Amino acid sequence: MRWFQKLSKRVESVTGVENFLYFLDRTESLVAKLLSLAMVLVLIFTVFDLGVYLVIALFTLSPEVRSEKSFILEVFGLFLNVLIALELMENITAYLRKHVVQVELVFITALIAGARKIIILDFEKVSGGQLLGLAAAVLSLSISYWIMRQANVRNH
Repeated sequence: MRWFQKLSKRVESVTGVENFLYFLDRTESLVAKLLSLAMVLVLIFTVFDLGVYLVIALFTLSPEVRSEKSFILEVFGLFLNVLIALELMENITAYLRKHVVQVELVFITALIAGARKIIILDFEKVSGGQLLGLAAAVLSLSISYWIMRQANVRNH
């Protein structure tokens, strides 16, 4: 019976809660670092894609086509894609620094994504219900963000 207690204590020391939590923390950190590297690649390709699109559009499209609403909305959408990618990168970076998900940044990212959707939306192809749903989502995010900001102001 004593040998079982000794074996149990050795197993406990190797697989204890502290060791397991350390393993989880290291794994979490590694995944966050891999995500940040992936976001750097996404950002580089997104900015490159935007640059190529603009150069081609400026040199091949006529001024009439470049001034059309659809072209301008497409360019705005590409710029906002870069902003969304930057905000996601900021979320990951903040997590790596503080090991806490900053909910305020998540709301900002979601608001930018909602604004992007509204800006590039073709109102002729969208039903009233879809438009109401998008409006409700943006309103909910805005109110949530405002509440969070007010709570943060009171806490500091």
